[in-house]
Amino acid sequence: MSATSPARIAAALTELWSPRIVAEVDDAYVKVARVHGTLAWHSHQDEDELFYVLKGRLTIELEDRRIELGEGEMFVVPKGVRHNPIAEEECHLLLIERKTTLHTGDAVTDKTRSLDEQLRPLA
Repeated sequence: MSATSPARIAAALTELWSPRIVAEVDDAYVKVARVHGTLAWHSHQDEDELFYVLKGRLTIELEDRRIELGEGEMFVVPKGVRHNPIAEEECHLLLIERKTTLHTGDAVTDKTRSLDEQLRPLA
């Protein structure tokens, strides 16, 4: 056990839209990611998803509105809600998701990462 800096880990990532698991809390993973551009419209049928912006800005498109997040702000996408994260500029995120949450939910794209990929050791 040791202290960690999610912001420093996110800044050191080399791949975009490729979350890395940095901690476990009960039945949830704490992840960090560097993002830029658009991920994909998707939903998580049985899991909520928390987005917390460490650096930059993130837009989360929902079917009926857009959520704009700046540094230090967070939003929880409720289970079953279709959403599409967008970062016009590079953005660093902290995510909290149940361990059963698939990266891009019900969608599979070239950006989809398996749990094994998200669990890779950090350099």
